[in-house]
Amino acid sequence: MSCVVTELIIDGAGCASCVGKIEGALKAVSGVQHAEMNFAQRTVSVSGTAPSDVLVQAIERAGYNAKVSSAETDTDELDEKEQADLAYYKKLMRETWIALALGAPLMAYALITGEMSVNTTTERIVWLIIGILTLGVLLASGRHFFVGAWKSFLNHSANMDTLIALGTGTAWLYSMVVVFFPEAVPAQARHVYFEATAIIIGLIDLGLALEIKARGRTSEAIKRLIGLQAKTARVIRDDKEMDLPIEHVLLDDLVRVRPGEKIPVDGEVVEGHTAIDESMLTGEPMPVEKAKGDEVVAGTLNKTGSIVFRATRVGKDTALAQIINMVKRAQNSKPPIGRLADVISAFFVPVVMITAVISALAWLNFGPTPAIAFAIVSATTVLIIACPCALGLATPMSVMVGVGKAAEAGVLIRNGEALQTASKITAMILDKTGTITLGSPKVTDVVVVSGRTELEVLQLAASVEAGSEHPLALAIMETAQEKAIELSKASSFNAITARGVEAEVDGRRVLFGNEKLMHERDVTLNVAGDDFVQKAQSLAADAKTPMYFAIDGKLAGIIAVADPIKEDSISAIQRLQKNGIRVIMLTGDNRDTAKAVAKKVGISEFVAEVLPEDKAKKVQELQMAGEVVGMTGDGINDAPALALANVGFAIGTGTDVAIESADITLMRGSLHGLADAIAVSKATLRNIKQNLFGAFVYNVAGVPVAAGILYPVLGILMNPVIAGAAMAFSSLTVVSNANRLRLFKAQEH
Repeated sequence: MSCVVTELIIDGAGCASCVGKIEGALKAVSGVQHAEMNFAQRTVSVSGTAPSDVLVQAIERAGYNAKVSSAETDTDELDEKEQADLAYYKKLMRETWIALALGAPLMAYALITGEMSVNTTTERIVWLIIGILTLGVLLASGRHFFVGAWKSFLNHSANMDTLIALGTGTAWLYSMVVVFFPEAVPAQARHVYFEATAIIIGLIDLGLALEIKARGRTSEAIKRLIGLQAKTARVIRDDKEMDLPIEHVLLDDLVRVRPGEKIPVDGEVVEGHTAIDESMLTGEPMPVEKAKGDEVVAGTLNKTGSIVFRATRVGKDTALAQIINMVKRAQNSKPPIGRLADVISAFFVPVVMITAVISALAWLNFGPTPAIAFAIVSATTVLIIACPCALGLATPMSVMVGVGKAAEAGVLIRNGEALQTASKITAMILDKTGTITLGSPKVTDVVVVSGRTELEVLQLAASVEAGSEHPLALAIMETAQEKAIELSKASSFNAITARGVEAEVDGRRVLFGNEKLMHERDVTLNVAGDDFVQKAQSLAADAKTPMYFAIDGKLAGIIAVADPIKEDSISAIQRLQKNGIRVIMLTGDNRDTAKAVAKKVGISEFVAEVLPEDKAKKVQELQMAGEVVGMTGDGINDAPALALANVGFAIGTGTDVAIESADITLMRGSLHGLADAIAVSKATLRNIKQNLFGAFVYNVAGVPVAAGILYPVLGILMNPVIAGAAMAFSSLTVVSNANRLRLFKAQEH
């Protein structure tokens, strides 16, 4: 059986400590290679050969419920998740109102009268009725906490449900003991806590409901990506056009797209000409011209013309489907800092339970009268306030927003580890060709001697180079085609190693090559006082490759070819340098060209004439020197260095090998994607740290106060209701802080 990835929807996971238990239960199943839970989404991604029903059974044995998503498409999956969240939200709100309907009046009564004690028979009867009503609240609004706690108990573990069930259950039980057996407790301790029980259940349900609402906004990026998919395609079969759902489009189908319509699947244009807006996928704002032979990508918007294209990738193979899949996987993955939080959370609940017991014992032995009442209050408050929900949400919430934010900027982050490491990069290696430059040499200058024309020189040069696969020859051929120059047939062709070529075209002997070749053939490079050597040197200093062209033994001109630097490479490199990143350029080109390009883009450190293995060695060398290295490339020859770097960045316009080897893919060719990725990474990590700091401070400060550490000095003992409110809204604070990332603008950093 082949390895498959199964997405399971989890029910009953109340807090971060559940993450380790669910992942552990799945990893113990034979055939499971990897299991990672997204606590924020309540989903778990499992890869391996284990059947899905076995996975579900393993989770159920661990005390939780799970189901395999029945959705066939991303849209259906999103709808299914949203509907489930909406139903859960409504249920929680209903339970909140039930609990608060009893708890709020009781709390008001306690605050106004201060009378919550049992001293007379009438009071016993009244509080008995209220106690039964509170039991109804526990069953109607808090049942899920007790069921979860019981399942955890059966599995010899504890989680958030355990803490809440113990806290509220203890308060209710103590109150009922006071009602039934008031003589069994000291007169000063005959206090009931029904209001605390009801209010705590209501507030925690309210917090969970608001958290669901808030976390729905964190997945807006993936919603937007899924929303790019067209629902139908206009397919031409047997000369008839028909609208079909995109799931029914087959490979090699002809598809017509009119102005204003989305491209439904990937393909190659066979008819028509148009401009296509690809900004939603690449971040590139300008529409791209498309004509016969050009590729079109699903999800992009046809702006002007009508085209017919042949489908080359359909279904889950389209670029958009793969991007959605990559973003979803990255959002489900955890950076190392998140795994640390999960480990801490796993130990947190048992530690809190022990702390509650110690606190109660301390009050019983050393507390003032009534010691038992103080012990009950402090233990209940510790149990309620200490739930590590915020700790568990701190990382996944920020990762979801950060990965989505990067995707909006055309930056696809493969996993959480790359997201975290990108924020620490200290040195960035840039490949030259195709990364800093466009990667397609073009003729930049044609300098002719007096009496010759540019067209004449280009026509003869292109005739000589016709058929050659050399990049410089291709550049000259491309220019000839652009100018619609008709070529002649060359004969007596002779390639002279490391010098150039010679041939006969239209009865004329032409010579095309470097200065050395011209000197060997006695071609004078100073024509009528015009020094062409100086002109050639000037072109070389401008990162161009000059080649002399002679006709019948006399110089006719110079053709200069260069790989143009991308328009925004200079500003993008400046952004990296401003952020304190050491930028290094590596290239297989000769030193003069490398030097000129490096100077032009503002890079002081470069290495020329390197082989692919040398790039990997350079990465290693920098790492040995203590640098955190980012490597950016677009070609097959960059793959080893991309894989070795701390973070590999692939230019999306490059080869599939480079993209597969990289941790982060830049969908547009611009190097600004690098600075954007690093800015988003830093902002996300900063957000995670804020969340973790807040969650830790909340728990570290909250538990001692709840245990009564301030009582000896200030006479303050925290009310369990305050603990319930703090616990409920700690999660909401984390989710809200993560949502702030949605406002972050990477381009400004």
